[in-house]
Amino acid sequence: MHYWIVCLLGGSLLLSVNCISFNLEPNTQKCLKEELQGNVPVIGEFEVSEQPGQRIDYLVTDSKGHILAQRQDVSKGKFSFNTESYDTYEICFFSRVLQNQKGITQLVSLNTKHGVETKNYESFAEATNLKPIELEIKKLEDLSKSIVDDFAFMTKREEEMTDTNESTNNRVMYFSIFSIFVLLGLAVWQVLYLRRYFKTKKLI
Repeated sequence: MHYWIVCLLGGSLLLSVNCISFNLEPNTQKCLKEELQGNVPVIGEFEVSEQPGQRIDYLVTDSKGHILAQRQDVSKGKFSFNTESYDTYEICFFSRVLQNQKGITQLVSLNTKHGVETKNYESFAEATNLKPIELEIKKLEDLSKSIVDDFAFMTKREEEMTDTNESTNNRVMYFSIFSIFVLLGLAVWQVLYLRRYFKTKKLI
C-alpha cells in the first residue's frame, strides 16, 4: 500500500499539500490512498513523462467504488472533487503498452491539495478589495478554523473508538463468564453421567 507523502504547511493538521513522484512500470498500476473528512475540497495536478506507444490512465474513487474523476491517455492535467463523507479516497494510475512493444518505465508526478489550501486567496482579495493585512488575517482565520475542526473531529473519533473498546471488552467479559458456566455445566454433567454409567455396569 502506497500512501501520499504529506508536506505540512504552517503546522496545520488539516491543511496539507501532498506531493509525490514515482516510477510506473509498463502494464502495471499504482494506487495512492488517503483518509479524508467529509465535505473537503480536493484538487490534484499531475504530469507524466511521455513515451511513444504507451499511455497512462487515471481513476479516482472512494471506498465504495464511486468514480470521482477519470481520464484516459493523459500526459498532464488536473482534477478536483468534494468528499461526501469520512472515507478512504484512492487515485490509481494505469500504464497501457501496445502489444508486441517493449514498454519503458514512466515517471508520474502528483501534487494534491485539500482543505483551505485549495482556496485562491488572490482572487478572493481582488473580489472583496481586501488589503494585504486583511488577507493575511483571513488566511489565519481559515487556518485556525480548520485546526479547530480537525481537533473536534479527532475528539469525536477518539470517543467512538473508546465506546467501541468498552463495548468489546464488555462482550468479551460476558462471553468468558458464559464459557466458564458452560464448561462447569459440562463437567458436572459428565461426572453424573459417568457415575450413572458405572453404577449401571456395577463397577462402583
